[in-house]
Amino acid sequence: MAGRVVVYGGRGALGNACVQHFKKNNWWVLSIDMVANESADANVLVERDATWVDQEQHVLTQVGSALSDSKVDAVICVAGGWAGGNASKDLAKNSDLMWRQSVWTSSISAAIGATHLKPGGVLSLTGAKPALSATPGMIGYGMAKAAVHQLTKSLAGKDSGLPENSLVVAILPVTLDTPMNRKWMPKADFTTWTPLEFVADLFLKWTKGDERPANGSLLQLITQESVTKLVPAAE
Repeated sequence: MAGRVVVYGGRGALGNACVQHFKKNNWWVLSIDMVANESADANVLVERDATWVDQEQHVLTQVGSALSDSKVDAVICVAGGWAGGNASKDLAKNSDLMWRQSVWTSSISAAIGATHLKPGGVLSLTGAKPALSATPGMIGYGMAKAAVHQLTKSLAGKDSGLPENSLVVAILPVTLDTPMNRKWMPKADFTTWTPLEFVADLFLKWTKGDERPANGSLLQLITQESVTKLVPAAE
């Protein structure tokens, strides 16, 4: 066994790609989601209607049971979702959903990392390139992803509670090449969408200690003509 990794959001399109890729490379994988990933070695199921505090406690308890005394090499949070909308309708409703899907999951992933990550391990969160600037047509989404960016910077700082020499990074996709995105945007230019396999392999490299970015990096995933580049967001 090459090592151990936790994938938060392991049944989503990107999460499943990560589970499959790590398993293919002989890693032990724990998936956290509302539905089990049968390919994972262990699963923690999240209670959809639990409070933030209760969700964190439940996940931490279950992860502790699954790992026993073992530490993990990486905690990868790829949970999230998207909702549009501006201030004229359902702003609180959409913002609440985005906060639950992106900020709750990211903060719980940080708590997992603080307890179970090896020194020098990786914590990767998922932000979004559009949230680097104004998002008037998707305000709740922009707020939540901007919060993930701030969380990434805070966790990379001194005394954040993470183990020594941890790497904290956030990926900032534009559009991921998922079946659902292809369904809803069938006429889009797919050569500008980032393949899931590229992202999964990125996580594997970082977890193995290869091509690691600077701690606290917000890495935009820019894909043009089916070639993806990592572009650090300006400070």
